[in-house]
This record gives sequence, C-alpha cells and structure tokens, in this order.
Amino acid sequence: MAVTVETLEKLERRITLHVAASEINSEVESRLKKLARTVKADGFRPGKVPMNVVAQRYGYSVQYEVVNDKLGAAFNNAANEAQLAAAEVERVTSDVTEEAIDKTVEILRKQRRSFAQRAAADVAAVGDRVTIDFEGKIDGEPFQGGKAEAFQFLIGEGQMLEAFDAAVRGMKAGESKTFPLQFPEDYHGKDVAGKEADFLVTVKKIEAQHLPEVNEAFAKSLGIKDASVEALRADIKKNLEREVKFRVLARNKGAVMDALVAASELDVPNALVQGEAERMVGQAREDLKKRGVKDADKAEIPADIFKPQAERRVRLGLVVAELVRANNLQAKPAQLQAHIEELSQSYEKPAEVMRWYLSDRER
Repeated sequence: MAVTVETLEKLERRITLHVAASEINSEVESRLKKLARTVKADGFRPGKVPMNVVAQRYGYSVQYEVVNDKLGAAFNNAANEAQLAAAEVERVTSDVTEEAIDKTVEILRKQRRSFAQRAAADVAAVGDRVTIDFEGKIDGEPFQGGKAEAFQFLIGEGQMLEAFDAAVRGMKAGESKTFPLQFPEDYHGKDVAGKEADFLVTVKKIEAQHLPEVNEAFAKSLGIKDASVEALRADIKKNLEREVKFRVLARNKGAVMDALVAASELDVPNALVQGEAERMVGQAREDLKKRGVKDADKAEIPADIFKPQAERRVRLGLVVAELVRANNLQAKPAQLQAHIEELSQSYEKPAEVMRWYLSDRER
C-alpha cells in the first residue's frame, strides 16, 4: 500500500492511495468463496451454487465492498499518521471510462435490435426471443399470474426466473414440456414465494436477434451530425460526464446535508413540521393520481408516516436559511447562466430550453 499526503491550502490535504490489484482480487475471491457456502440460486441447493454463477451475480458488489474497505482502512491509517482530523463529509468523484462508453454503446445497440424467425429445426438459445404459452400449478391447482398465452421474453437476459429461463433453452418451436420450478423465499409474489410449481410450457415461435453494427450508419441513426463512430463515442462520453457530474453533485450535496442535520442542535416548531408533513401527503396523492389510481385525491394517507422526513426537511431549511443569511450567499447571474446552459445540453434543442428557463424568473 503506497500513500502520499500533499498540502494544498491551509485546511486542505490530498491523500493519494495505491492498492495492488492482486490484493483486491485475492480478497474478492476469498469473500466470494465464503458467500458461496450460503448463497441461494434457482436450480441449485444452498451451498452448491457454482462459483462462476456466484461471481456473475455478486462479483461487482463484492469488489466494490472490498475496494471501499481497503481504501477506508488505508485512509484512516494515513490520516492518523499525518495527524489529520478529517471533516465528516465524504466527497465522491467519478470518471467516465472507455468501458462505460462501451456499455452505453451496447445498450444503444440493444435498443435498436431486430428479430428474425429461426428455422423449425433450430433450438432456443441465449439471446433469442421466444413466444410461449405457459401454465403453472401448485399442488395441482392454478394460481394467479401463473398462466399466459403468446408471452415473449429474451433468453439469458434475466427477464424470467433462472430455472424457467433454463427450461426453455434447447426447446424447438411447437415443442411442449413440463418442469418443476421452486419460487425463491423472497419472491415478490407473496402467495407463491417459497413454493414449488409445475409449469407446462409450449414454444410457439423462436426469433434470433440481430444487433446493428457500430458504424457510420449506426451513428447517423442516432442523430450524430458527423456520422462517425469517433463522434458517436465523443457524444456518449459528453453525455455520461454530464450525467455523472449531476449525480456526484447530488451525492455530495446529500452528504453535506446529512452532516448539517447531525451537527445541528435546535428545536423545530411543531407547526412547521406538521405543515411539511401535510404537504408531503399532498405530493403523495398527486403521485398516485399521475399513476392512474382512482380517487387518489381521497386516499387515506396518514401524515404521521412522513413526520421523520418532514422534521428533517424543516431542520435543514432553518439551518441552511441561517447559513445563507449569515454568509450573504446568492447565485450570481453568470453562475445561473452557466448552470442553465449545462442543463439544456441534455435536450434535443438546447436553445429553446434556455429560452424557456430565462423567460420566467420563477423558473
């Protein structure tokens, strides 16, 4: 572990940490092996799930956990050795990598994929779109949501439970089969969670997917003026950087707000808390209305369930308002202009979006 500490300003330090990839990989492998002893997966008994399945499902999260643990411990040791007292706000940063651009390109390809019916002799394979009829029964009895006709899903893309997905692989159009399926204990359908069902499946149609090539025609179809792959990747990178920036900004803002709430010692007026809770009830009803819920404006939503959030909002409002007043904080016109320009770049016609914002002071 290599550590360097630099002095930037009076109260600012930069700590650079280097952790060997071999050290990270070794710890990830160790934790995955430990996880494999208890993890559950459709079609496998607990403790018998293959390591490649465990790694595929949990590898990213375990690696993220290991990196955080290693860097967190290294940071604390470095801060202690340098006799530094760190502020209790974690400020995150993130860069857009070539891998992230590649993933976005693949998502764009999948959004524009086409399908062609396979020959009668072909069997369903990963990546194919299948159209099926199915009916499931538990103890010989049908159950709600267990039957469908002309149902489509893509094999291998996690749209169905793994055991169901695996059972359809290798079938031909016109073929039928019955197979058992164990629903997970945490399955969202509470009526069938943890139970075993027998499914009868008939494959009606199998279609092979075709992903468009990443070329000038592909770039042109996405509205890239230059119509080149390089321009497409540059545009994707620009959009990702903008999105990452706003997400990181929101994350860092949230960390600061959490620190303010933790550090503030003041009594909040009950009337303000109650008023904020009622306002949140109104927002909840409005959200239900937008989702098409009948009589949403009459929904019985107790204000008390929003009380913790309402109290936090009121507390933050009072603290931030005092900070703004005491430090005479306000956005400068140039800052507003720059922020609106950046926001507008994610729209098809940025100039119109800018005019919309700037034409109304309230906006």
